[in-house]
Amino acid sequence: MDRLFITHIGALALPDPARTGVLNLPVDVIHDTWLEIEDGRVKQIGAAGEPKPPDSTAAALRYHAGGRLATPGFVDAHTHPVFISWRSGEFLRRIRGETYQQIAAAGGGILSSVRGVRSATVEQLAELVRKRLDRFLELGTTTIEAKSGYGLTVEDELKSLRALHTAAAAHPVEVSPTLLGAHTIPPEHRHNPDEYTTLVCDRMIPAAAAARLADAVDVFLEEGAFTLPQARRVFEAGRKAGLSLRIHADQFTSGGGAALAAEFGALSADHMDHTDEAGLKLLAQAGVTVVLLPGAVFFLGLNDYAPARRMLDNNCRIALATDFNPGSCPTQSLPLMMTLACIKMKLTPAEALWAATMGGAYALGANDRIGTLKPGYQADICLWVADDADFIPYSFGNASPEAVFKRGKLVYRRSSAPTADLIQ
Repeated sequence: MDRLFITHIGALALPDPARTGVLNLPVDVIHDTWLEIEDGRVKQIGAAGEPKPPDSTAAALRYHAGGRLATPGFVDAHTHPVFISWRSGEFLRRIRGETYQQIAAAGGGILSSVRGVRSATVEQLAELVRKRLDRFLELGTTTIEAKSGYGLTVEDELKSLRALHTAAAAHPVEVSPTLLGAHTIPPEHRHNPDEYTTLVCDRMIPAAAAARLADAVDVFLEEGAFTLPQARRVFEAGRKAGLSLRIHADQFTSGGGAALAAEFGALSADHMDHTDEAGLKLLAQAGVTVVLLPGAVFFLGLNDYAPARRMLDNNCRIALATDFNPGSCPTQSLPLMMTLACIKMKLTPAEALWAATMGGAYALGANDRIGTLKPGYQADICLWVADDADFIPYSFGNASPEAVFKRGKLVYRRSSAPTADLIQ
């Protein structure tokens, strides 16, 4: 039996797993406390003002937190980590006035990443994903949803999913893989997009499900990507294959994605920057988690951030994610997303923390085991040099944890952190 005590926690932030609608103040805080961890899960929390457990536990392994803030590890519910090359050239083109859609129409954007993935091996992709998982961990993320989507053939999409499995097998960051074969129409099918949709539905989705390479299927419903009827076909095929459903929708235009996600009971509806009031009500009624992606809005130089406050007013459950990808949002920092959510979407720091932890867990269908540190939950923990959780979004661009635990194991320690904290 593995047993660990994390003692002398200055403040312990506990997102409330039951507060899924209008969040208000969804994070409980216990000051001067300790955690008992057994077999990778939180067993017990000390009382406020009790920085260390009773002396009878002296024989257990301990980690002295030194008065640091403890939060759950972040859950990033929307990432695209399987790619070869960065697309920094597009950054300059956007600065000079080209839009995301114009760059994509000229053969850039997603299609430029497709060329790299198609020419790569599983091993090459997996090695790059491992390095990106390292960076997620350094920034406090302990679980990610990870999409394919830069292959756009049956072979290359399955290759991307295998790369995710290979990388995750030897890494502490937990990965939930999603098949995003319906990311955009590849060049060889540009004159017959319905033919490509048929390929995704009849061959790609069944193959990924049969090989148990994906937990979910995703589709990009947007002008220049997939239409509403095509997205419906993808959802029908995903449901038939027994996969959970996700959707990219309403990023640039309102296209009916909210109603489709609600009808099918999707796990998540992502972006939703242009969703109307009726769509928000449908998402709330269906219990679909809305994944907010402010980093993409910011990096594309746009102004229409998802209406987070109206979402909460309509009782929507929200998550906060990075949308990490090589073109429209090349960041892995959920602390930075928390800053943007507070400044641009008017979330409180507590709401942003809830959305980056418990909200992400809901978006993955894992809200019964990750996203908070209440007894029974997985001991995925970040320790921060901070007095309270508000400091994380306040210290924008700088916030990163000193130490990270995954399932009760110390898996990352910043080089400047004290080295004598872990004792027998």
